[in-house]
Amino acid sequence: MTDRREFRDLATPDAAREAIASLDLAPDPETVPLADARGRVLAERIDAAIDVPGFDRASMDGYAVRGRDTFGADEADPVELDLVGAVHAGAAPDVTVEPGTCAEISTGAVMPDGTDAVVMVERTDEVGDGDRPDRIAIRTAVAPGDHVMSAGADIAAGGRALGPGTRLTPREIGLLSALGIDEVPVEGTPRVGIVSTGDELVRPGDDLDPARGEIYDVNSTTIAAGVEEAGGEPVFYPHAGDDYDEMERLLRRAADECDLVLSSGSTSASAVDVIYRVIEERGDLLLHGVAVKPGKPMLIGRLDRRGSDPDESGSDAGESGSDAGESAYIGLPGYPVSALTIFRTFVAPAVREAAGQPEPATSTVEGRMAVTERYGEGRLRLMPVGLLDLDSGTERPPLVYPVDKGSGATTSLVEADGVVAVDPDTEVLDAGETVEVQLFSPDVRPPSLLGAGEDDPAFNRLLDRLAAPRYLPVGSREGLRRLRDGVPDVAVVAGPTSRDVDSVVLGGWSREWGLVVPEGNPASVDGLSSLVESDLRFVNRPPDSGLRRSLDDALDRLAERRSVSKSDLTARIDGYERTVRAFESPVRRVTAGDADAGLGLRETAERLGCGFVSLGEQSVTVRAAPDRVDRDAVRELAALLDDPGADDPVGSLVGYSWDRSPDL
Repeated sequence: MTDRREFRDLATPDAAREAIASLDLAPDPETVPLADARGRVLAERIDAAIDVPGFDRASMDGYAVRGRDTFGADEADPVELDLVGAVHAGAAPDVTVEPGTCAEISTGAVMPDGTDAVVMVERTDEVGDGDRPDRIAIRTAVAPGDHVMSAGADIAAGGRALGPGTRLTPREIGLLSALGIDEVPVEGTPRVGIVSTGDELVRPGDDLDPARGEIYDVNSTTIAAGVEEAGGEPVFYPHAGDDYDEMERLLRRAADECDLVLSSGSTSASAVDVIYRVIEERGDLLLHGVAVKPGKPMLIGRLDRRGSDPDESGSDAGESGSDAGESAYIGLPGYPVSALTIFRTFVAPAVREAAGQPEPATSTVEGRMAVTERYGEGRLRLMPVGLLDLDSGTERPPLVYPVDKGSGATTSLVEADGVVAVDPDTEVLDAGETVEVQLFSPDVRPPSLLGAGEDDPAFNRLLDRLAAPRYLPVGSREGLRRLRDGVPDVAVVAGPTSRDVDSVVLGGWSREWGLVVPEGNPASVDGLSSLVESDLRFVNRPPDSGLRRSLDDALDRLAERRSVSKSDLTARIDGYERTVRAFESPVRRVTAGDADAGLGLRETAERLGCGFVSLGEQSVTVRAAPDRVDRDAVRELAALLDDPGADDPVGSLVGYSWDRSPDL
């Protein structure tokens, strides 16, 4: 039996930061062409080798003059000067301006000898006969230096142009171009090797076999995007299975070629998790386990560089790096939310520092908890939260609501706006309590409308017509509970409900529900009796679903007609307790051959090529919190429900029709 590594003394978050700070991630500086320098960071100071501009030049179209020749000139009494020629940009002057004369000049042209100012053309008149005037009337006085950019006025030779640590944007690249510089010394880009571990992982785009427990690899692409955002260069490596020899080979290969190796998965205390053994035997394990949630199973260490094995040439990871020394190593948890949270909190700052990139502009906002949240695990909790700004433009803080479906739920990454750091000693955050939210970026904006409730294809289409909504498909019962607690603006409720919640019905529709069966209905399913009396594999929806409530009510009526208990009926249904979350899921189980019947909608069954046995129609209502009906987005939704327009997003669906009953 393999020994299990247990988490005993978890390190503090500060200790984890100190361990990462002790790692050397920074590559050597490099020189790159100016054309490739945008976004890079200067590694050393750059001084001007020339004057910019390199000559006295006119800053506008007009006439180059001796300033003293214009003294006293005005609109009523202009000064007339002889015109001796013209000077154009990009050409050397071939005239000399003597006292009492002037020369026509273009913007950017070299000031001719004898001149020290420019009179703009709008303040002059041509004097003389024909198309070639020989005199110019000057209607304003100018002083020496007026409308002239002197040589070196932009930057003089020997001047400090840009300092080390400057991030090169188009503005800085413009200055370097003006100095004639075609390549620049910049901080090196840290190469970050990314290794996802686990026999169950499949690259996105490859075929997936859910029957074998396979899942798409979320972490590799997610963390790679984070590495790029922080200024690093992600390098992908093949998946490592839960095998010591294979994991050692991949990690050592990545260490040979990269400044930092990031793995995800295989860091917790289970028998198959072997990465910590590789680090201990082939490097230096500094830390295993951090007192933070999510992300407790975190590793920090170093991997020895031994050079790539000869038979590994031609890898997809690029050319081999140094064959000596060591590479930094950080092991991230396997669950996507945990992995990204730990990366953002601990790893991204180290990558930015190694790349010479400044810390990004961060933004924090104060909000008030929408609900009471309890926590008592004694670890720093980085709680993902969403925001809802009910009083935009006022000083009233926005609502803050937890968005935590667990570390394995990738939708938590996009349904949250930031995190609240909950101190290990805090066991309860009360509703209404003020909290500080660290936004994921300064660009984060709360949704215009927050909804929760039934997962419904018609409402999904309605949401497409609103600007920046957010919807949480938590089921009818949970949607009503959240509406009662004052979190969402609206709740979508399907089917009968016993929950009495103060709300305003904005509108609604009906949808046909029933049993989804394979195409052609090979088992001749004709209703609920078939589920109870036949040996059929059934897939159900969870209790929070409105479809489930309608099914349970129908079973109650069937039990009453047969003078038996409902539990007697449900016990005869093979799969009554087998539930799936989304409205399409039962249909997909049927099409895959994993079930003979499923609870669903006619719309979904026909769209996905299944048969359908109708059990009736079910009402769907959109309910708003009474204190939110005057919000702009709620008004917009109400107007859409009242008049959906020619391209009807509800009535055009199979089995759907608008409910225009008086109580709506």
